[in-house]
Amino acid sequence: MSNSTPQSRMVQAPSLSGPHQGYMPGFGNDYESEALPDALPQGMNSPQKCNYGLYGEQLSGTAFTAPSHQNERTWCYRIRPSVKHSLRYEKNDVPYWKSAPHIPQDVTSLGQYRWDPIPQNGVATNWVNGMHTMTTAGDVNTQVGMATHVYLVTDSMIDDYFFSADSELLVVPQEGKLRFYTELGIIDLEPQEIAIIPRGLVYRVEVIDGPARGFVCENYGQKFELPGRGPIGANCMANPRDFKAPVAAYEDREVPSTITIKWCGQFHKTEIGHSPLDVVAWHGNYAPVKYDLRTYCPVGAILFDHPDPSIFTVLTAPSGQPGTANIDFVLFRERWMVAENTFRPPWYHKNIMSELMGNIYGQYDAKPDGFAPGGISLHNMMLPHGPDKNAFNGASNADLKAEKLDNTMSFMFETRFPQHLTRFAAQEAPLQDNYIDCWSDIEKKFDGTPEGTWDK
Repeated sequence: MSNSTPQSRMVQAPSLSGPHQGYMPGFGNDYESEALPDALPQGMNSPQKCNYGLYGEQLSGTAFTAPSHQNERTWCYRIRPSVKHSLRYEKNDVPYWKSAPHIPQDVTSLGQYRWDPIPQNGVATNWVNGMHTMTTAGDVNTQVGMATHVYLVTDSMIDDYFFSADSELLVVPQEGKLRFYTELGIIDLEPQEIAIIPRGLVYRVEVIDGPARGFVCENYGQKFELPGRGPIGANCMANPRDFKAPVAAYEDREVPSTITIKWCGQFHKTEIGHSPLDVVAWHGNYAPVKYDLRTYCPVGAILFDHPDPSIFTVLTAPSGQPGTANIDFVLFRERWMVAENTFRPPWYHKNIMSELMGNIYGQYDAKPDGFAPGGISLHNMMLPHGPDKNAFNGASNADLKAEKLDNTMSFMFETRFPQHLTRFAAQEAPLQDNYIDCWSDIEKKFDGTPEGTWDK
């Protein structure tokens, strides 16, 4: 397989004006786009005969009767209906991609864990067989919970396509650049950006600059949405205008192709005689999007104390229980630290939510050593964690002038479910066996006096 294929295979809608050609701004918008003039019906969804001999088809991301503010669907006008892409299926083995419930009996998930960056092992892998599951949580069959993965991708998918009926995927690149050719258009993705690929959407992934490595949060539950800002108001954090959906693009190729489907944790493959990326026009609010993490505007304490890390939430997937997310995606990026008389790094705590962190680049302030770019840590529900000795002593004795926390971008996939390790995470991935020791030399500072021994 080659590492790239010319983008000219797809006929794309005329570029929009503005700073982000090829994309439409907004999150949860009702978008519309057509790659050929007058391919998109006006004033109705299902005309008796669509222009160009296209077939009208709806892709529903929610139940038909979901409340209007949550209802998501997209009308597609395509060369062939999707049923032509869905012939006889055969089971397909994807050995490293696991789904919940997945609880290996010989693996212990109780503990605080950290991994070095997972290296490329010299084996050619594409988007599907290069997915390596680290943790699973909840149950894919009842559409609750999540899984976390690291992707290692060296090769492009040429006439191979994929979709997940189980989940939407939140993609967080760490190295390399990828191009997602989807039914609704093209998304280019690089480190410091993220993308959301909706459940049921067919796509293929090409390597633009590789090999590529990154993180994926597989969301089995309700879709990601922007968090409520409450008293913060209408601005800051992640602003809707900074999300970008692709303009329409289609392939009209009659070549032997394969589609791999993830369904209830199993993988199946079907052979077809053409490209399934044949949507010439579409409109709706169920679409892939990308987002530049450098546009995230953090807010924080400007006098004293350290807010809860939820203040840095980029996206949240609700659970149905108010205030308790199925998943939160939280970003720790460059920011100013100005709080007075305050321990500024994250404090020690135990949390009912389980926290998987990944380092995109730079240094994380609570763990100056050992948490390398590309690395991962897991602090499962109700297991204590916090700064190591050096971070604690440094922050306790620091000169509390205004300080720019620079060269840092880490994130957290946080869920209300315990996250269970896969065998790959426990036995093959580069687990730091001595990670728990980072707290072993924390000293007793209590000596019975109000001052304590803060000079250590």
